Amino acid sequence: MITMDRIIISDLEVEARVGVTEAERAQPQRLLITVELERDLRQAGRTDDLLATADYAAAARLVREIAMAKPRNLLEAFAEELAQAILSRKLANTVTVEVKKFSLPKTRFVAVRLTRSRQDDG
Repeated sequence: MITMDRIIISDLEVEARVGVTEAERAQPQRLLITVELERDLRQAGRTDDLLATADYAAAARLVREIAMAKPRNLLEAFAEELAQAILSRKLANTVTVEVKKFSLPKTRFVAVRLTRSRQDDG
């Protein structure tokens, strides 16, 4: 079994309208997004060629665009949309997405973390 390498974008700050109630979705909220892109990085390491890896700046732009695209009720839906967009653009073979929200009193945050692969059937 080949162990996949990872590119990690940790706690990318975005604004998004996410929440079950209309009041929660009325104004954009601060979210922190962590994305782990699993892919083979050996060729990039050997050649120092951007084309041999995932462009993490492009991945971060994609996350920001999706965050502001539309309101959502659930963090789960937002995380799933991010994962599918990353996989469909072939930025990773497997992606882990964590979305942190700061809405529950007396907690540091609430988070959803999911992992999806290109070979998943759904």
